[in-house]
Amino acid sequence: MENVEKKQNGLLEKLNSFKMYGIPLPLFALLAVITIAASWQGVLPVNIVGALGITIVLGVIFGEIGDRIPIWNEYVGGGAILAFLGSAYLVYAGIMPEQTVKSIEVFMEDTNFLTLFIAVLITGSVLSVHRKLLLKALVGYIPTIILGVLGAMVFGAIGGLITGVSVRDVVTMYVLPIMGGGTGAGALPMSEIYASTTGNDPSQFLSFAFPILTIANIVAIFVAAMLNKLGQKNGKLTGNGELVRGKGFDVKEEKSNLKISHREISAGFVLSISIYLLGVLFSRKILPTIFGVQIHTFAYMVLFVSLFNALNIIPEELKQGAKKLQSFFSGQFLWVIMIGVGVAYTDLAEIIAAISVTNVVIATFIVLGATAGTMLFGYIVGFYPIEAAITAGLCMANRGGSGDLAVLGAAKRMDLISWAQISSRLGGGIMLVIASIVFGLFY
Repeated sequence: MENVEKKQNGLLEKLNSFKMYGIPLPLFALLAVITIAASWQGVLPVNIVGALGITIVLGVIFGEIGDRIPIWNEYVGGGAILAFLGSAYLVYAGIMPEQTVKSIEVFMEDTNFLTLFIAVLITGSVLSVHRKLLLKALVGYIPTIILGVLGAMVFGAIGGLITGVSVRDVVTMYVLPIMGGGTGAGALPMSEIYASTTGNDPSQFLSFAFPILTIANIVAIFVAAMLNKLGQKNGKLTGNGELVRGKGFDVKEEKSNLKISHREISAGFVLSISIYLLGVLFSRKILPTIFGVQIHTFAYMVLFVSLFNALNIIPEELKQGAKKLQSFFSGQFLWVIMIGVGVAYTDLAEIIAAISVTNVVIATFIVLGATAGTMLFGYIVGFYPIEAAITAGLCMANRGGSGDLAVLGAAKRMDLISWAQISSRLGGGIMLVIASIVFGLFY
């Protein structure tokens, strides 16, 4: 009898020692059952409480499993990507109840937790970059993006030759939408440029662009995971989340021994929101366009935070507080965000319908071209090749803001969010200008 009790106690100790999201497994299982039961019974509140409850539970389940599956965790992106694809499948297969889907959609789109997440990450990541390195990066980054676009065109043309698609169609119908910064800031305004230039209906462009964008987004996620693996094998190619090679710079923090309290972290939160609102003012009222190109709120955010950092306007303790807050958000809410992106922004049926040998081959060549171009030129201008490829390459070739998170999650480099946003927002604006020129040349 004593041996049985000892075995039971030993088993209970083992179960309690195994933690999911810092919670002992038996307790987490109980919490998960409660949350999932509320979802299946159709009583999950359609508000931030209900949505956070289910996204955390599903995120932890998918995330913990994905981080432990051999090969998947090394080459595909681990828990973050399993959360993204797994939640999209639950919606596609009709497993996730409609009220739960609605709750998550409200959380992501109406409550707009995604915007808060990105705003916090932009502020913390830019303020954590040394001022000298930041100035060096801003000079070389836009040219790196443009070289990535040229690489995408060259490789895309090769893919077109292999599959029998003309160079004109590859450039206009594949490269432009894929490299255009996503859906809202890229494909949609690009369709209007297409319509005004060709006289055709914009839906002709969009009906083809959306599925191609989705395929390229998936390819970019897989390439990001492979680049992470390459960086693990060859440390000279990566800064492990730092874009700029720091050789020749004195990049030691002047006040590294600061003690950061909850107050400084809270101040970092206020700072993130205030700078976001400054971006809103400029993007919607003061200067919404520059030379006819729409400038996104996040693009203004990156510019202003970079300016504040370069001019040393923000006290060091607030910079550190913003950095701590960013680390907390990226570390503790990434799986939550990936569940939200999978449910609210991903149509698995659209992906499946668009899969063909031609589309996959050309999209893959374009993504690889963007990767190669940015790795090469990024190294020339002083960037780490892998970080340059992830940000200036893959974050141009994905599906905008939600694609940025998936790519950075797969690459395990969420600290690069500010550079990713430059690609998706400013880079997307550059692509609209390029689209105007290209459509005019080919049609």
